Amino acid sequence: MNPIVMRRMIASSVMSAGVMLLTATGAGAEPDVAPAPAPPGPSADTTIVAADPAAPVDTDSPSSVACKQFSAALSYAATNYEDFAYATAGGGNYVDYGNPEVQNSNVVGRTALREAASTAWGAAATPGLAGDISAPMQSWSLRATKLLLVMGVHGGGNTLNDTADGMNTDAHNAQMACALAGTPA
Repeated sequence: MNPIVMRRMIASSVMSAGVMLLTATGAGAEPDVAPAPAPPGPSADTTIVAADPAAPVDTDSPSSVACKQFSAALSYAATNYEDFAYATAGGGNYVDYGNPEVQNSNVVGRTALREAASTAWGAAATPGLAGDISAPMQSWSLRATKLLLVMGVHGGGNTLNDTADGMNTDAHNAQMACALAGTPA
C-alpha cells in the first residue's frame, strides 16, 4: 500500500475514533437507535444484553467518567498527531526528520501523545471501572507512549504505522466496551 495513503488512513482512523466517541452520547440518547452489536465470541447459548439506549445514564458512574476522559485523550491525540502523520507520509520506512515541518509536528505530536497517554491511563485507573473497559484504555496508553518514543528516537515509517494501527485497534475496543456499558463518551 502507498505509504502516503497508509499514514493518511491512520491519521483519519485516529481522528474518527475521537469523533465516534464524541458523538456516541447523542446516538445513545436517541430512543429509536439500535444498541451497539455485541462483540463476537460468546457461544450461541449465551445471551448478551446491550444497554438500553432509552434508559437514563448515570453520568457519575466509573465507566461514564472513564469513557469521557478517554474520549478527550483520543481527540487531543488525533488533533495533534495528524500533522506529523501527513508530514511523514510518502517515504516508506524512511522519515525525513531533518525536514522542518516534520521536526515541528514531531514535537507537537509527542507532547500531545504524552498528555493523552497520561489522561488515558488515568481514565483506565478509575476506581470501580470494569476490566473490559480499562484494559484497552491501558493498552492504548502504552502504545501511545511507545509511539512518542519511536518519534523521539526518529524511528522508521513502518514502526510508526504498526504502532498507530495497534492504537486504532485499542481505541475501537475501548469505544465498544464503553458503548456496551451504555456510557456516554
